[in-house]
Amino acid sequence: MFFRRPFAFQFRHDVNLFEKLKSRLTQTPVPAHLRAGTLGESAAKKFLKQQGLKFLTANFRTRRGEIDLIFRDGDCLVFAEVKTRSSEEWSRPAAAVDAKRRRRLSQCSLDYLQLLNNPQVKIRFDIVEVLLAGGEVREIRHLPNTFPMAKPFRYG
Repeated sequence: MFFRRPFAFQFRHDVNLFEKLKSRLTQTPVPAHLRAGTLGESAAKKFLKQQGLKFLTANFRTRRGEIDLIFRDGDCLVFAEVKTRSSEEWSRPAAAVDAKRRRRLSQCSLDYLQLLNNPQVKIRFDIVEVLLAGGEVREIRHLPNTFPMAKPFRYG
């Protein structure tokens, strides 16, 4: 016996397939800053795993913002912000994590912890600086426990 799906479902499926084919055929180039960011995040992830941290997730998004990488280091959850730069001419990459960014990271971390039903764990915020030269990773700097949770937020 032949089973036919409802027309609306088939149409939605076909449009999705069409969009996938269209994106593969057009291959719009990814901007250089996004390629550098992706390269930096993957290099930071590999580096932190080599340091013995257990990878949990990447690019955790909420309506309040995004956390680049989340790891476990023993009994501590590590929320890592990755900053990738091709030059330190003006300032260090970590300087880009200003008070507004720290506040958003704090809010996102609370959202992540809420998804885990607020476990009794220690948390810390790290920054990973990735320096590029000619599209290749030149140096990685891990700055553990760089800042506390932004006020007025608290955990634990």
